[in-house]
Amino acid sequence: MDSKKPFYITTTLPYVNAEPHVGFAMELIRADAVARYKTLMGHDVFFNTGTDEHGQKLYDGAKEKGVSPQEFVDQYAESFKKLLPALGITKDVHFIRTTDEAHAKAAQEFWKLCDKNGYIYKKEYKVKYCVGCELEKTESELIDGRCPIHPNKEIEIREEENYFFKWSEFEKPLLDFYDTHPNFVTPDFRFNEIKEFIKRGLQDFSISRLKEKMSWGVPVPGDPEHVMYVWFDALTNYISTLGWPDNTEAFEKFWINGTPVQYAGKDNLRQQSAMWQAMLMAAGLPNSHRIIINGFITGESGVKMSKSLGNVVNPYDVVNEYGTDALRYYLLREVSSFEDSPFTMELFAQAYNSGLVNGIGNLTSRVMKLAEDNIDEPILIEEKDFDSEYQKAFEEFDLKKAADFVWAKITEIDTFIEQERPFSVVKEDKEKGRELIAHMVQNLNSIAYHLQPLLPETSEKIFEAISHNKKPETPLFERK
Repeated sequence: MDSKKPFYITTTLPYVNAEPHVGFAMELIRADAVARYKTLMGHDVFFNTGTDEHGQKLYDGAKEKGVSPQEFVDQYAESFKKLLPALGITKDVHFIRTTDEAHAKAAQEFWKLCDKNGYIYKKEYKVKYCVGCELEKTESELIDGRCPIHPNKEIEIREEENYFFKWSEFEKPLLDFYDTHPNFVTPDFRFNEIKEFIKRGLQDFSISRLKEKMSWGVPVPGDPEHVMYVWFDALTNYISTLGWPDNTEAFEKFWINGTPVQYAGKDNLRQQSAMWQAMLMAAGLPNSHRIIINGFITGESGVKMSKSLGNVVNPYDVVNEYGTDALRYYLLREVSSFEDSPFTMELFAQAYNSGLVNGIGNLTSRVMKLAEDNIDEPILIEEKDFDSEYQKAFEEFDLKKAADFVWAKITEIDTFIEQERPFSVVKEDKEKGRELIAHMVQNLNSIAYHLQPLLPETSEKIFEAISHNKKPETPLFERK
């Protein structure tokens, strides 16, 4: 990449109403891979994740368990925080909780800006509401009277006085912004989807709740009877994590002068690419640089994995049995970068054996065994850069394509071994055999270099084997 601008990347913040599932693990791992890649490319990187801890779902969950909302969110937030090392997430990641005092203050300051600029008002309203999404729903968005994402939850009818955000005033500003930023949403078909949504007309949305009905939220500035609607509060985390509004050094560096990128699932398309962007415009702050939209991880029935549906795979279980890089491999290579993809333990086991045990694991053992037996000193490794095809995949956030590039190189070395037969040549012509083996070690090192953002533990093990000129003492991936 030509520009070395500061680079900012964030995941969405998951609700802490249940244990983490593999769908969020995918978003976290992908953002981590991009953050690692950008760091290796020389960028100063700020990587943000955390937990969303306000709203109706969490208030109801705490009541069901007979604990305070703070006790409830503290328990689950810790589980999400422990997920970071389990998934091999870089230690440089920033973790924000929306119950943090600094975040609550930032959300209130953001509200004040939008209010001062004339984009907040109060009115009575009646609306259909999905607690699962924490969003208002129009009749056209429902199937048989239920939310298609949370079909097990009843749609609530809500009627009360709330504060509203003048979203309707941002149809043209948003479309104009999209026109001047043609790569704003990736992939293209999601960008087209949000454009069409906005062209159908925007409705102002509620941004507060009566405290007497649902007290778990950030207090509305100047009105103690209301708390902020969870989305208005939570979206502000993308800038509060940078120290805004009190300490603007990181905000100016990474948000204003950098390239802020947000990862999200397709059920967050509206919130990230339209609601949040309009809110930023209303506050007079710069927009995001790019929004990357993932597909869903689906279970055996093809239905989106969801905590509310109970059809989830716990990432801790997968890591405990197969290891961190095994899960990273599946979610980076075996899952589509932008479309829905299935995850079952049967599919996972097949991919683990073919791509890792019989792929990079077997190749590393074969090459380094030949080097250990036939070459006396570690091979001097030539300095290399990331391949341009691999760089292009990362710049387009197509991480499956980047991973496929690496596994194509693995296949090339396997083919080279079968065709050139260095294990036989070295017995008849030691010098030529050693040249062939050295060539393979150089290529294995290149693979390890390209694996750094994707499978950092595996990359490090391969580098170590090459530096000691020895086959790894234990296989990179044990056969299950």
